[in-house]
Amino acid sequence: MTKPPRFWHLSPPLVAILLALGAFHALSFAPGPLPPWALPFVQIFSLAFLAHHTFRSSSGWQAALKVYLFGISNFAVGLYWLFISMHEYGGLAAPLAGFAVLLLAAAMAIYSALAVSLAWWLSEGHRHAVSSHRGQLMMAVIWASSWTLFEWLRGTLFTGLPWLNLGYAHVEGLLAGWAPVIGVYGLTWLAAFAAAAIGLFANANAKDKDQGNENSAKSAMGVGLAVVAGLVGIVLSHATWWQPHGNPIIVRLVQGNTPQSMKFNPQFLQQSQKDYLQLATLAPREPDGAPDLIVLPETVIPLLQDRIAPELWQQWQNVARERNATIIMGVPLHDQVNGRDRYTNSAIAFNADTPIDAIMSAQVADRYDKHHLVPFGEFIPTGFQWFVDAMNIPLGDFDRGQVRQTLFTTDGQTIAPDICFEDVFGEEIIQSVKPSADHGSGATILLNMSNLGWFGDSWALRQHLQISRMRALETARPMLRSTNTGMTAAIDPNGKVRAVLEPMSKGVLDVEVQGASGLTPYVRWGNTLILGWALFWLGAASARRRPQKPSPTR
Repeated sequence: MTKPPRFWHLSPPLVAILLALGAFHALSFAPGPLPPWALPFVQIFSLAFLAHHTFRSSSGWQAALKVYLFGISNFAVGLYWLFISMHEYGGLAAPLAGFAVLLLAAAMAIYSALAVSLAWWLSEGHRHAVSSHRGQLMMAVIWASSWTLFEWLRGTLFTGLPWLNLGYAHVEGLLAGWAPVIGVYGLTWLAAFAAAAIGLFANANAKDKDQGNENSAKSAMGVGLAVVAGLVGIVLSHATWWQPHGNPIIVRLVQGNTPQSMKFNPQFLQQSQKDYLQLATLAPREPDGAPDLIVLPETVIPLLQDRIAPELWQQWQNVARERNATIIMGVPLHDQVNGRDRYTNSAIAFNADTPIDAIMSAQVADRYDKHHLVPFGEFIPTGFQWFVDAMNIPLGDFDRGQVRQTLFTTDGQTIAPDICFEDVFGEEIIQSVKPSADHGSGATILLNMSNLGWFGDSWALRQHLQISRMRALETARPMLRSTNTGMTAAIDPNGKVRAVLEPMSKGVLDVEVQGASGLTPYVRWGNTLILGWALFWLGAASARRRPQKPSPTR
């Protein structure tokens, strides 16, 4: 009988180990059940165990299969909360919803498998020198560069899904200080390099321990460089990348905790608006703590603005007048451009002097239209109408806004709003921080407005908070988050959470926020530096690739 290809020769215990490693790796992207300090260590060492097994593979196919199994488990566990939206709120049968999560995980794992396949192919000629410092360094560099390239592709192609990027495990820890310089993909490179160096060091010691300490010391060079990168990260974390801009403002972030099952029910609209109006008008805790700005989450009014009675808009304007504050809220908008109806998922700002007619006609001066739309939620990808028809989720067919738009200004601060998962795309967020000849000065404060009620009290809420913290680190800007169910929070320009509301609860967060100015290296250069670095090493490895000669037949 014909034997199966060698790359399928994985023992059941090894398959179980790889799946367990992937699940354990998924724990590193948000606190709970692990403490925050443990996340970077869990991420690096679980990936290092994967690297250890991968470098011991007999072929590139086998290495790719190992990483693919790891990736499926990593993404299935890390993105399990998509099951909640599809099953509990979308009405999709549990087996189909579970299969959809596994299918997405299988698709995302392809990027990791391709990364290792490329790294294996480019490492020909270096694997024979696995016990030497030069061979190990080159293999670790190739591994990190290939992994980073494919992480970037995963976050870019087909609208992109950069969730669970390695770098998000390092919002705290030794590598966090690098974020303002090289961004989240740079942290991905450093984390992948550290994991590969540890894996190679373990393999070299296991193979060459009978050769004495000299080779062991040489093979530790990659690990030593990873430690040096961590020490430099500590130094960089003490660098100051921003300066105070203007006077601090007091911002009220409102979390209404409207049940997702009722949010789009027109009969429940009156009650949800009553709740949000009540929260917005709460008296400040301190006499001198009246908010200058009141922020409400994405689609806090879930109907188009011109389908809302003017009386409700008047109530909101009364809040602005009573509190002498500007209000920013998320609302879907309908207007006409060149005779064509246009629908957008938007944020608007208004105060007591804003005409009601301007709000009703979507002609307010401060308006942001969401640019990066959610597949299946705000547009239907080609060929997937059947999948959408199987669910009972109210979907929009929205128009996209521009990446860079005119920002909101209030009390001397310039505020850049983004909606839902837009802050996952750091290369887009930095555009709002840069000055624009067409759209004015850059942001001094970042603002995310989300509704994660689709995902219950799951990791999605805490993972998203970690992502927002990364954007604050990269841009050296305070990041504010106003959400329907959590996590509503205030983050300082150093990525530290200053205050946060409990998820799945009603409340307000009144915080004093100091705007910031100054451009970090990452804001200036974006992903150009790290992608150029990765492509340089991959190109160099390709140019010097020396395939191993096949063994002579006997």
